[in-house]
Amino acid sequence: MMVGLRGVGKTVLLDQIRRDAEGDGIQTVRVEAPEGRSLPALLAPSLRLALLHLSKKESAKDYAIRGLRALAGFASKLKVAFNDIEVGLDFDPEPGLADNGDLEIDLAALLEQVGSAARAAGTAVVLFIDELQYVEELQMAALIAAIHRCAQERLPVTIVGAGLPQLRGRMGEAKSYAERLFDFPEIGPLSPDDAREAIERPALNEGVSIDRDATDLIVEKTQGYPYFLQEWGKHSWDAAPASPIRRDDVVQASDEAVAALDESFFRVRFDRLGSVTFSV
Repeated sequence: MMVGLRGVGKTVLLDQIRRDAEGDGIQTVRVEAPEGRSLPALLAPSLRLALLHLSKKESAKDYAIRGLRALAGFASKLKVAFNDIEVGLDFDPEPGLADNGDLEIDLAALLEQVGSAARAAGTAVVLFIDELQYVEELQMAALIAAIHRCAQERLPVTIVGAGLPQLRGRMGEAKSYAERLFDFPEIGPLSPDDAREAIERPALNEGVSIDRDATDLIVEKTQGYPYFLQEWGKHSWDAAPASPIRRDDVVQASDEAVAALDESFFRVRFDRLGSVTFSV
C-alpha cells in the first residue's frame, strides 16, 4: 500500500509494478476508486474480464466458470445495496455461492473462486487499486477481509494499492489486522542526488546538458518534490536558448513554473474549498 501526497509518483509506480507483473504472466486487475463509486461496482467488471481470460486455459476452465457463476450471484444480490453495479453475466448464479447479500462474506467467497482459478492456471491475480482512500470503511473492511481469507487459504490473490497518507489510518480502522497484512511504504520527495538525476538524465538523453548550479537551484526550489521537478524542468528547458541550461534560465523559468502550479496543481484544490462548510 503505497502512501504519499499527490504528485509524488504513486500512480506511476503502481502502473509500472502492474506492467512488470503482466510481463511475468500474472493476471492483473486495474481500477481507480473515485469518490461516489462503490467498490463492488469497480471490481465486478474487471474480475469478470480476469475470469474470462483464465477460462481460456484448459486447466482452469472449470474453476473460472464457477468463478463467473459466483460473480453472477455476487452482482445480483448486492445490486440492491449497491445499485451502481453494472456487469455482464455470462453464466447463471450457483445458489449459495457468493450470494448472501453480505459484502464481506460474498467478496471473500468470490475472491476464493478467483484464486482457485488462478492456481489451476498456474498464475496469480493481483488487484491494483489507485486512490484507495476513497473506499468507504465497510467496503474497505470487506476488501481487507477477503484478501486475508485468500492468504489464509494460500490462494494466489493479492492487492497492490496507492493512496493519500490517511490510507494507513483508514485501513487500520476498517480492520485492525491490516497493519500486519500489508506493507505501507511511504512515497515522498526525492533525495538531492536522485532529484539532480531526474533533471539531468532526461536532458542528456536529448543531447542537452545542464549546469550543476542550475540543477542545484531547481532542487532547492522544488525540495525534491517529483511533480514540481517536472514543472521546473519543463519551464527551464523552454527558457534556455541553447545548451547548456544555466542558472539564469532557471531563475527566469521559476515565475512560469509557479504560475503553472497555481493554475493547475493548486487551483483544483483551492476551488474545492468552495464546497467545504466550516463551523465554529
